[in-house]
Amino acid sequence: MTSLAKVQANRRFARLRKGARRLSARADFERVRREGRSWSHRLLILVACPNALDFTRVGVAASKHMGSAVVRNRAKRLMREAMRQVYPCVRVGWDLILIARVGIVPVKMQAVAIALESLLRQAELLADPGDPAGSSFQQHAE
Repeated sequence: MTSLAKVQANRRFARLRKGARRLSARADFERVRREGRSWSHRLLILVACPNALDFTRVGVAASKHMGSAVVRNRAKRLMREAMRQVYPCVRVGWDLILIARVGIVPVKMQAVAIALESLLRQAELLADPGDPAGSSFQQHAE
């Protein structure tokens, strides 16, 4: 499967049911944390590990250290929404975990989206700029 075909398959999969692309099993989280590589930003941490699937799964986490359930859930909603916007441009075949940091609590959605895009670029998980199917996050955010 070519790179362009994989990105297009990822886009089609993004339109499928909500939970299909989520990383939710404890064993999967542990595997990604153990075998994956991480990149950090002041707002969140990205942990990535290849999978054998034709799509990318994403899990979000926020520790109790952040605060109450309301605060943790807001942080997870922000990360999910940022990933939803950029997901069509993410390379296929990866398991990703987004871990909220305390700094995420007071910020707006746009700051989280910029932080996530920055981490995905560092991890080289966004489609190539020369790839017509890999258009920039800024175009998808509209």
